[in-house]
Amino acid sequence: MFRIVIENLEFETIIGILEFERIKPQKVRVDVKILYQDGFIDYIEVIEIIKKSMQEEKFSLLEDALIEIEKRLLDKFKIKELFISIKKPEILKEALVGVEILRKY
Repeated sequence: MFRIVIENLEFETIIGILEFERIKPQKVRVDVKILYQDGFIDYIEVIEIIKKSMQEEKFSLLEDALIEIEKRLLDKFKIKELFISIKKPEILKEALVGVEILRKY
């Protein structure tokens, strides 16, 4: 078994339900771990899928972003286990907040 690890992927996107979040892009931080058995998974392609999904869809909820990214990654790669975390580092001064998903297939 192999595990691809992507940590602290940062980029700006429109995400959120608050009015100001729908106007100006904000920074998100994404962490991903993908467990797979055979073949090869290109981490650059994984990053492109994540960024393209979030920037095209402009999700209201982090949960919706996680589900869509999961779908796109499963359509492309044979995955045994998937962990994705999306955090909003600039939304609160006193805490780093976000949502995670862990799935086993």
